[in-house]
Amino acid sequence: MLTLLIELPIIVQTILVLIAGSVSGSFLNVVIYRLPIMLNNDWRLQCQSFLDLPQDEKPRFNLLLPASTCPSCKAPIKWWHNIPLVGFFLLKGKCASCSTAISIRYPLVEAFHALVWVLVYWLYGPTPIALGLMLFSSALLVLFFIDAEHKLLPDDITLPLLWAGLLFNLFTQHTSIEQAIWGAVWGYLVLWILFWIFKLLTGKEGFGYGDFKLLAALGAWGGALCLPWLLLISACTGLLIALFLRLTGRIKAGDQFPFGPALVIAGWIMIVLQPWLPVWMSI
Repeated sequence: MLTLLIELPIIVQTILVLIAGSVSGSFLNVVIYRLPIMLNNDWRLQCQSFLDLPQDEKPRFNLLLPASTCPSCKAPIKWWHNIPLVGFFLLKGKCASCSTAISIRYPLVEAFHALVWVLVYWLYGPTPIALGLMLFSSALLVLFFIDAEHKLLPDDITLPLLWAGLLFNLFTQHTSIEQAIWGAVWGYLVLWILFWIFKLLTGKEGFGYGDFKLLAALGAWGGALCLPWLLLISACTGLLIALFLRLTGRIKAGDQFPFGPALVIAGWIMIVLQPWLPVWMSI
């Protein structure tokens, strides 16, 4: 497969990656929307079971079923309206049945995901490392939007991402497996220690447990040596996000805001762009 891809002109390779990125970006939109609902339904059933309460009987709801519908009027979405990017413009950004505005997030995720895949492909070529980092970028994009909207970093993504990082480095040596293991260990412990120091001093929780697991996963992909710069970049990014949210009136002084998006941005920079970082940021 890789041999066939290499033999194609670079413009054809790029177009194929763009198409694959936009199509898979459409699926990521499904994950971003449905996974939090699936987790909430599962938690509700667990609580009902624990309390010995009657369990709700709901239609099957997962990443594949039911078929896509408008969140507002529940009208089925025709297949050609689900074509990545094209469908949004065919509908002029509105539901065909009720004319409710469609979130701009959907085409943005598809377009951004496609561009990220192309960038990774250009940087690493048709190699196993490129494929691994494309999938890594996809997982980070899902975590970014779920945490930004729900303040949630699902274990269903962070824990497999951690193990995937260890396996990725075991087979590709993007960083050594020893560095990957220590990166996972220290990635978790650093935020865990900061969490308890902050809580003992203030009585408040400065991080969520999902942040520990995400940083452990990033450490598994990038190695322990990337963590200092990763934390510095995420701290600066988090401050900029907090400032933006404060200026736009979305949070007030003292309000909590998700730190996951800042970790995602810093992790992607430090891990995907690692070979192109300045010498003084060398890991």
